[in-house]
Amino acid sequence: MHRICSHGVKIVSSHTVKQLTILFFVLFSSGIFAQQGKLINLKHADKLIGDKAKGYQRLIGNVQFEHQGMLMNCDSAHFFMEQNKLDAYGHVFIQQGDSLRLWSDFLTYDGNSRIAVASKNVRLVEADMTLTCDAITYDTKLRYGYYNTGGRIVNKDNVLTSQNGSYFSEGKILAFRYNVVLKNPQYEMKCDTLRYLPGPKIAYFLGPTTIRSTTSKNYIYCENGFYDTYRDIAQFEENAFIVSQTQTLRGDSLWYDRKNGLGKAFGKIEIRDTAQNVTIYGMYAEHYEKTETSLITGNAILVQKFEKDSLYLHADTLKSITIRPKDEKGKPQYADSLAEKVVYGFHHVAFYKTDMQGRCDSLVWTSADSTMQLFGAPVLWSEESQLTAEKMEIIITDGAIHRLDMHVNCFIISKEDSTKFNQIKGKSMTGYFANNELRKINVDGNGQTLYYAQSEKEFIGINRADCSRLTIYLNEEKVESISFYSQPEAQLYPPGDLAPSEALLKDFKWRGTERPMRVKDILNHL
Repeated sequence: MHRICSHGVKIVSSHTVKQLTILFFVLFSSGIFAQQGKLINLKHADKLIGDKAKGYQRLIGNVQFEHQGMLMNCDSAHFFMEQNKLDAYGHVFIQQGDSLRLWSDFLTYDGNSRIAVASKNVRLVEADMTLTCDAITYDTKLRYGYYNTGGRIVNKDNVLTSQNGSYFSEGKILAFRYNVVLKNPQYEMKCDTLRYLPGPKIAYFLGPTTIRSTTSKNYIYCENGFYDTYRDIAQFEENAFIVSQTQTLRGDSLWYDRKNGLGKAFGKIEIRDTAQNVTIYGMYAEHYEKTETSLITGNAILVQKFEKDSLYLHADTLKSITIRPKDEKGKPQYADSLAEKVVYGFHHVAFYKTDMQGRCDSLVWTSADSTMQLFGAPVLWSEESQLTAEKMEIIITDGAIHRLDMHVNCFIISKEDSTKFNQIKGKSMTGYFANNELRKINVDGNGQTLYYAQSEKEFIGINRADCSRLTIYLNEEKVESISFYSQPEAQLYPPGDLAPSEALLKDFKWRGTERPMRVKDILNHL
């Protein structure tokens, strides 16, 4: 016999009136009809077995409950009516609203607190997000769930795993702790603590965090920040750095646009190029990944390390570009030996090396030919010599000056004492160095020399000569001999015969007060 009670419970019994009497007695005595808004409502079961001694009814086959608008289905259940609780077994399914659904093998539910605990093969789906885990506690009133035995969330292209996790459906917020891994076709992120907003697809992370690109060699580390996974934009703070190809970018705070390959650094920044052994420091930087170009301002300093020494270079703005040759298909070649580094310095340029110092308005340094070009009132100091011209080119080999090319209004001055200066002047000059010491100077065009001739014990006079082309040989910064290539006009003046004004060539200017004597002096704008 099949009968359906007024409450919608279908009963398949042994055709005895006794079972029907028990069912109606239980339903009416528990007040299900009277308090349907608060108590768990049994909607359907194929079979019901009442056991008052154990305090629950056993429901078997196509069991369905309703509570506060939420539907629960299972294969069988123990229904604790007086406590307003239930235990559900086999193919458990919960649906709340239009979007949230939960499956599991086992579930306990408290109708008073409205808290469900699901375990074994748990799967929670809302909109385009799917959570799978071994067990989850879910508050159906607050629409809040959490797990602590490991879970996995899939949201379109994003897959997230963690040891602990929580989900707040109403605010669309997910929070995760311990061994958190977020994978995407473009990257993999690992961190200690993560909050993720599935709607805007933004991840906030705390603690040691790494983001590694799966399509390139990019690697990111920080201990605080956020990542917009939809727009591929992120901000990283606390010990943050970005590694790409041969460069590392560090800063107090980093901002990164992965799609456009643009990184920005704020605070104490550092850009290290391992291929060229160059490091640049400053307070603000931009790095364009696709063109391997960096722009640095704010006490910007470049440090080029050599085997036995380092060059420290400052400018208001430093720009660094890495140029790579391309293969037959137009793809860049990333072998370190093939890369060329070009550095531009703009305004208030100053540099310091133990054996060479200088200043100018702007500078271009090229690694391919180890050439440094100086523009805008350049001045160079090497040992006791001051060198000036409208434009200079310094060729550095193995960390040492090899050659110096000077163009237009060239002047070389070395100081004998506070009133005596050896001077060489010409239209263009080429200086040759050995062991960082100026040894030979070729002067071409309007050559003039004035130097103090000296015996072993005293000055013997001032030697002044004019010649269009000449070569000067030096030893320990002192003039050793001069070769003239056309008829010179030369004269040796005894000590005291030349007035102080005549002992200085035209356009003479001593700039010794500008010379950086220490590394920190390059930051002084004169």
